[in-house]
Amino acid sequence: CPGVKVTEVDWQQQRNGAAHHTQEFPGPNLVVRRGQMFTIIMNFSRALKSQEALIFTVGTGPQASEALRTKAVFQTSEPEAGAAWRAIQEAQTENTRTISFTSPPDAVIGRYWLSARASSRRKHSDKKLGEFILLFNPWCPEDEVFLASEEERQEYVLNDSGVIFRGVEKHIRTQGWNYGQQFEEDILNICLSILDRSPSHQDNPATDVSRRHDPIYVTRIISAMVNSNNDRGVVQGQWQGKYGSGTSPLHWQGSVAILQKWFKGRYKPVKYGQCWVFAGVMCTVLRCLGIATRVVSNFNSAHDTDRNLRVDKYVDSFGRTLEDLTEDSMWNFHVWNESWFARRDLGPTYNGWQVLDATPQEESEGVFRCGPASVIAIREGDVHLAHDGPFVFAEVNADYIIWLWHKDESQERVYSDTKKIGRCISTKAVGSDSRVDITGLYKHPEEGNRRKERQVYRKAVRKLFGVGSRRRDRIHRARGRGLWHDDLLEPAKKPSITGKFKLLEPPVLGHDLRLALSLANLTARAQKIRVNLSGATILYTRRPVAEILHESHAVRLEPKEEKNIPIAISYSQYKEDLTEDKKILLAAMCLVTKGEKLLVEKDITLEDFITIKVLGPATVGVAVVVEVMVVNPVLERVEDCLLMVEGSGLLRGQLSIDVPSLEPQERASVQFSITPSRSGPRQLQVDLVSPHFPDIKGFVIVHVAAAK
Repeated sequence: CPGVKVTEVDWQQQRNGAAHHTQEFPGPNLVVRRGQMFTIIMNFSRALKSQEALIFTVGTGPQASEALRTKAVFQTSEPEAGAAWRAIQEAQTENTRTISFTSPPDAVIGRYWLSARASSRRKHSDKKLGEFILLFNPWCPEDEVFLASEEERQEYVLNDSGVIFRGVEKHIRTQGWNYGQQFEEDILNICLSILDRSPSHQDNPATDVSRRHDPIYVTRIISAMVNSNNDRGVVQGQWQGKYGSGTSPLHWQGSVAILQKWFKGRYKPVKYGQCWVFAGVMCTVLRCLGIATRVVSNFNSAHDTDRNLRVDKYVDSFGRTLEDLTEDSMWNFHVWNESWFARRDLGPTYNGWQVLDATPQEESEGVFRCGPASVIAIREGDVHLAHDGPFVFAEVNADYIIWLWHKDESQERVYSDTKKIGRCISTKAVGSDSRVDITGLYKHPEEGNRRKERQVYRKAVRKLFGVGSRRRDRIHRARGRGLWHDDLLEPAKKPSITGKFKLLEPPVLGHDLRLALSLANLTARAQKIRVNLSGATILYTRRPVAEILHESHAVRLEPKEEKNIPIAISYSQYKEDLTEDKKILLAAMCLVTKGEKLLVEKDITLEDFITIKVLGPATVGVAVVVEVMVVNPVLERVEDCLLMVEGSGLLRGQLSIDVPSLEPQERASVQFSITPSRSGPRQLQVDLVSPHFPDIKGFVIVHVAAAK
């Protein structure tokens, strides 16, 4: 009787894809999730005899081995629960067998090959049946990435578009982002390639692949690989405000173009990214691999370079930042990711959301990466737990202190605030684009529970420095100046004046700015004040770009008097130096006669305008017209404007549309058509790009009906 051969395999892609929530991957290969059954139908050259069993081998990685759990050999058996790969025969006809496979819920993820032979044949007669891809499984209760809520799984694993919150604490802006982790060509392949390009894989591929069962390991690798600092990672960061040799971080509308450019460019880092770009790309990669992930924005985010849980800023007598002295910074906002999985290394208390940050800020174990850090550990001040707890804790809890630097190199504290940092921590709502404030997950509410919040802060200081709670230990700054930490927590002396910047009209891109500095005398005696005003265009990291205001006023305040000092900044003063962040920082150093000082700061984001309307119902396969209304924000005629349009499931790639020349302040309507390819809610992004002013970004959700 001739040996039996497998002649054909039906991978049942539609049936398996629907069961595994992977049907949207454009494949050629079957994509399934670990710990869950999938079924194939095998055709044979002849009928199998009753005593002939089928022996299967699965393997992943370049040196698959049973010892490393990257290879398994098993045969069809009775259904039984267990930690190993198993195969069950579901049905048979004369020449076919229907086989269901189940992988262990802690199997290594990645590209697998499957081969088979009949037990009557020699060991080396295995026939390779083909390849499939195995992902993490948030639907499987035994998987470490299990997430119980179906609504959350739809949002954090399957939603391929979202929003990212940017701006300043008092004025939060929403930006659309196309994650595109399922529908777009080659994205899954690229995400797996990121793992293969990591230094850990290049150094020891067999061990690296064997560790890919662990979400802690995989997310830490991805956190390092999304930036290009220690490897040929995906995105190169740039915070100088000049992007001539690449793409400005604000031009990107999603992750797809970035990942495809990196892959097609033979792993050359893509220029350029800033924090939301790194977070958007990492969200795509981790959702694609099957780990529930979301993008989180922290307003007034600390970058604490010396791990003392303080941001120390040094200024001159006009309140201008002294960059050569100031190592720490407080960014207007910073964006990172959270992924949901169990922490077997820390214990079940710390399961759930874990902070991951691919923006290259500080090294972690010699590599620019951050996390996973348990959000619960951050909230409770357990900063000693893996990974990078002190850095993340400082981002949301550091004290903010401003020092006036005198010419004789002495310094004087002119501002301190224990509440300023870590505000309005935000993420997209499940099932809608509204903003959810998750500050309470990161810290105990400061209002009404101030004692608890400061107890956690002191616990974190103790864990970091081993500081005895009663001892006044010294914490040394990098430059050798020592300061008593407890003294710094005391409030500064009660001021005799207060000050606040007030906007007299909304700050609009292309227009003059009109503000006032409002000063109030809190005492019953007259006071003389020297007010030194400065203003600068800044990046969102609050790094100054160019000074646009520098003036001094002598002010006399009568007892209990309040006075407004008018401030005007014309468009011509700021237009040359405004960055794409559209941000300006104002400072007023108020010097009161008896040596008292008051520093007032205000961050301003300039407003812009774009509206997008879909004219008619949207249906798969049917063209629909979109109307975009734009305004020339500047007081001059502009040409060479473009609309850049992108939307996963709405159009392939990017659309670029010329905008006719616009007179000063002119409104114009631009129309174009799109033909949706996928049903459901889809995000359409439209950016107005011009050499004359920063990008103006907008997006709209298009509800697409299935084809009739």
